[in-house]
Amino acid sequence: MLCNIRNDCYVAWSENNPTRRKKMFRSIFSAVVFGAALAATAASAEIELRFATDSGDRESPSGIALAAWANAVKEGSNGEIDVKIFYQNELGGQLEVFDLFVAGEIDAMISWPSTSYDKRIGILNAPYMVTSWEEALEAYKPGGWANGVLNTVFNDLGLKYFGAWPEGFSGVATRGAYATDIEGATNIKVRTPPLFPFPQILESMGYQTAAIDWGEVYTSIQTGVVDGDAGNVIYWDYEYFRDVLDYYVRTKHTFVTGNLLVNLETYEGLTDEQKQLIEDAAVAVMEARFQAARDEGQHCRQWSFRRDGDPRPDLKPSPVDQQSG
Repeated sequence: MLCNIRNDCYVAWSENNPTRRKKMFRSIFSAVVFGAALAATAASAEIELRFATDSGDRESPSGIALAAWANAVKEGSNGEIDVKIFYQNELGGQLEVFDLFVAGEIDAMISWPSTSYDKRIGILNAPYMVTSWEEALEAYKPGGWANGVLNTVFNDLGLKYFGAWPEGFSGVATRGAYATDIEGATNIKVRTPPLFPFPQILESMGYQTAAIDWGEVYTSIQTGVVDGDAGNVIYWDYEYFRDVLDYYVRTKHTFVTGNLLVNLETYEGLTDEQKQLIEDAAVAVMEARFQAARDEGQHCRQWSFRRDGDPRPDLKPSPVDQQSG
């Protein structure tokens, strides 16, 4: 489940790697899978909208949020809209599901899209774009500056952006040593997600880097290929790697988030009241997640890494961490 929740689990396709033929076959395969999944369903209302997430099963936080969004739309439509909900891997892998979304076979998503569609999606990982929860909410909500920029990017893909579904602020987890300045980072090699611009960000902070897929992180730390993991919120490093890590510096260099999106053609085909219903429900899900993620982050900050049952020394907050909560 972890691998499907993290945005760094996406396959890092470069623009020169996938051919048009591969994309065509992938789209055809995705459409076949999608048609099979819907073969036994029938619309019970004037409109049927298909909600999906590429990351998270029905019991995961993202899956629960997706269901809340879809059901709020259904219940608020006075019987005009029915919904179908699809969780991770039910319609294919992450790239296949996003293909379906862009093609209009899926209508709404909580998604962690790959930069293979548009490198501008990498703006989601721009360093220090926001540095506090309050600033992030103002930036990502409808009318916020980041919301406007991201809508420009996603509109070009035929999608409308409603807002963020955040996980929190990232940090650097290491074993043996830690750094709170560039000089201290020069002898530490950390794993980064194999996506732009993660390696470049950590290198600018002074670290040596190795771009490694999520599924290989534990082994790479355990065997000494790298000294730690960079780019995650504290929850994932503590939950999955605490037996091979000692320290976590909450640098907050990126704001880690999923995205609440709708297919633009689907959206434009709705009435004004239906459009407002979908947006209001999305914003409600976004605001609830902002509070939940913030609470989770504050709780996790009380943890300390342990190895072999022994408590590890607490790490002083980094200068950035001291500036805001």
